[in-house]
Amino acid sequence: MWWCPFSSNSRPMASSLSSPLLNLPLSSSSSLSNYSAVGAITAGARWRSGGRRSRVRTVIANATEKEEQGKDSPAFNPFGFVTDNPSSRSAIQLPESPAEDGNVGQVLYRTEDKGKDYGSYIRSGEFVWFVRETGSPDSRRGTIVFLHGAPTQSYSYRVVMSQMSDAGFHCLAPDWIGFGFSEKPYAGYGFDYTEKEFHDEFDKLLGVLKVKSPFLLVVQGFLVGSYGLTWALKNPSRISKLAILNTPLTASSPVPGLFQKLRIPLYGEFTCQNAVMAERFIEAGSAYVLKLEKADVYRLPYLSSGAPGFALLEAARKANFKDIASQIAAGFASGRYLQVVPLLRWDKPILIAWGISDKYLPQSVAEEFQKENPDCVKLKLIEGAGHMPQEDWPEKVVDALRVFF
Repeated sequence: MWWCPFSSNSRPMASSLSSPLLNLPLSSSSSLSNYSAVGAITAGARWRSGGRRSRVRTVIANATEKEEQGKDSPAFNPFGFVTDNPSSRSAIQLPESPAEDGNVGQVLYRTEDKGKDYGSYIRSGEFVWFVRETGSPDSRRGTIVFLHGAPTQSYSYRVVMSQMSDAGFHCLAPDWIGFGFSEKPYAGYGFDYTEKEFHDEFDKLLGVLKVKSPFLLVVQGFLVGSYGLTWALKNPSRISKLAILNTPLTASSPVPGLFQKLRIPLYGEFTCQNAVMAERFIEAGSAYVLKLEKADVYRLPYLSSGAPGFALLEAARKANFKDIASQIAAGFASGRYLQVVPLLRWDKPILIAWGISDKYLPQSVAEEFQKENPDCVKLKLIEGAGHMPQEDWPEKVVDALRVFF
């Protein structure tokens, strides 16, 4: 069963709620049962009398009468495409089957506190960000800002952040607008998911968080991860050192099938509403399968509403992946002036901590990038890690970052 994203429950608003979770009713009955719909129940009884077969009789019952007869039966579940399949039931950690419960609101109620480690909601300008923080702003070794890629969230940095704060760093990791637990405005209502808008809102957030420049920056992933690098190219004076985990860095960097599908009219609308999209994307780029409690967190924003999927859809359609990768390759190349900041060259130290088991981006992408600027770029290969080294093998990422920073 497919949930229609254009139902009355998903009509555009000036901005989305500050909380990423819908306040769905937690009762076992659904408001849909209050409609005066008429259901048809066909009952046939076959018997023979004198060699003749009886006619099939059709009984029409009013829906309200049916409700009285089956108050204990599960209510209609408009999110059945999520909760009524074996994959969903195994990934959501509940003591009983969501399909039997019949109300996705109870699924959210039982999982809504998962994955918010070290996090809080911060209002910046017109929007509410979800930001994770470890360590103190007065930490002796400075502030690290961690930026995630699409279609994931800052949850992937939780272990790295914890261990880096133990090493004396102040760590911040926001969920980009439209992702994770941050606000997800509808396109055309104050935010259109363009590169410039992501940059502008990130600038505002740094001001609200009172991040002192220059700071340490860590970037990983596609789309919004790439926007983290283009922001760095526009603001080289605000960064002391840059660490890059698996991210498209050259014009030859492949574009995963997910983003290609999102750009196809109509097909993209279906693809973006797949509740298991994020976790499947992570697993497809790695040699590992996510533990169930981790899969819950990556799935939760997409379970709560259609807004995260449409935010990803808009961002993917507004981005030119090849042009962005070419801009990154040219901007960080040795001896070249920054195209976005005339008369400036990139001269800050860069660490590439690369998971060599990445199924999306081959190791050659990192090696090609290093060759373009060997004086600034140091390459550290992480064995056993895939597209998201911070999730696959955080301890090795921490080791690399501690030495570099």
